[in-house]
Amino acid sequence: MGAKPPAFAVGSVGYNLMLLRGTWHDHIELYELDGTPLADDSQAGSGSPGPGPFDNLVYIDFDGARLQLTNVHLRGRALAAKTFTGQLRDNLLVFDPLGPGAYENVGMSGGPGILTFNARKLGAATGVYMEPDFIMLTAPGERVRHTVLYRDGEAARTLTARGTRLWPTCDRRHPLDPRGPEGPVHEQPFSSTIWCHLAADSVD
Repeated sequence: MGAKPPAFAVGSVGYNLMLLRGTWHDHIELYELDGTPLADDSQAGSGSPGPGPFDNLVYIDFDGARLQLTNVHLRGRALAAKTFTGQLRDNLLVFDPLGPGAYENVGMSGGPGILTFNARKLGAATGVYMEPDFIMLTAPGERVRHTVLYRDGEAARTLTARGTRLWPTCDRRHPLDPRGPEGPVHEQPFSSTIWCHLAADSVD
């Protein structure tokens, strides 16, 4: 028998992460700030640019302390997989560094079934790139994730993902995974170089 998962206060970050565990199918649409559909967000400076709409498989693995979250392009974009990792600390989810010079990304609760992933503090790094995620469980096995992309301190586009849970776990690859059935679910944690100049400035 596996260890019993910890009990979290209703509405806490840990509680909401437990609700999100599993394998999800997200349908993702891109929008201009006024709500006009956007066919491609490359010019907006997206962290994962490409055409829209598109679909992802999303693996959300949380054991009560450690989070691994992997997005895999399923259709509408070229195959790519990106993994984010983090740890529950002082009742917040603290993501592992996004790259040299990056801001600290944390998961915060908006009450039962609502999470926000965003910068703990605003500063030079958030002026380069920031993309807060607002995640809401809308029904059993259904969720909405909405993001706003900021580049160079200005809002550039929005994105809305509507997700359906396919499996309650993510201990193996789903048959729809374009990477094939064999191999680990999660990739090496994502790291970006877009903040490197800030890391260099801090050393000087």
